[in-house]
Amino acid sequence: MNRVQRVAAIHDLSGFGRCALSVILPTMSAMGIQVVAVPTAVLSTHTGGMGEVVLRDLTDYMEPTLAHYRRLELEFEAIYSGFLASVDQIDHCLSFFDAYPNALTVVDPVMGDHGKLYRTYTREMQRRMGELVAVADLITPNLTEACLLLGDTYNDLPLTRQQARSMLARLTELGPKQAVVTGVPLSGHGSCNIGYDRERGAYWMVEIDYVPVSYPGTGDLYAGVLTGAIMNGDSLPMAMDRATRFTEIAIKTTFSYGTDQRHGVMLERALPYLTSAGTVPEDYQIL
Repeated sequence: MNRVQRVAAIHDLSGFGRCALSVILPTMSAMGIQVVAVPTAVLSTHTGGMGEVVLRDLTDYMEPTLAHYRRLELEFEAIYSGFLASVDQIDHCLSFFDAYPNALTVVDPVMGDHGKLYRTYTREMQRRMGELVAVADLITPNLTEACLLLGDTYNDLPLTRQQARSMLARLTELGPKQAVVTGVPLSGHGSCNIGYDRERGAYWMVEIDYVPVSYPGTGDLYAGVLTGAIMNGDSLPMAMDRATRFTEIAIKTTFSYGTDQRHGVMLERALPYLTSAGTVPEDYQIL
């Protein structure tokens, strides 16, 4: 292959606030991957406390875009979906997956956080997200989204290792080969990112160095780096470790400056970590 790897990133684009495509484009590019943006919506800012957001739904953009790429005979090594603005966009994502059957399919089921659906999300979209999850190679829900997918009642009490393993196994029973759940409180370990590779029967965890602050877009940052690391040959636990460490660096860097949380992480200060090709992740553990 006489080109770099390509990923079709099906996400929203927020003009201000550092989330979704605005963090996926620079991070995956720094990892040596060409990001082909397929925006699902354009927003003036993210929706977390920035006032009345200007939003343009781009559902009608997606189908002709895929048709154009097929006419150009473009190939993609991965198709990676995130925030979707309408039920019809789920069908368009499925069309992208069908068009590139050999590509790595990653679904970040962006539906909610802190136990609640996002206000832009409907119950019908939640139900149909299961169709995307069923055909994914890898899914990356947070704890709230994992509970929504499984029909479980959300709570933020620490899970035992057995409960965490059960959650991961049940998620892969929905269809994906691998599942990674972010921000899981684990007994004796604090907050962790946990993962499961169904084909290997292997469970993994990476402890998170807690910082008392929350920034928008960190889930997008994590899933994007995780996807890029796997595309570059990392094993699942190595990719989990790399994505965790980078997200930590971005959060700690931003926290040290004391900037407005709504503005997101200072990605620009943290990007050099991703260009350090010799960095070998080693902090992952067996779950």
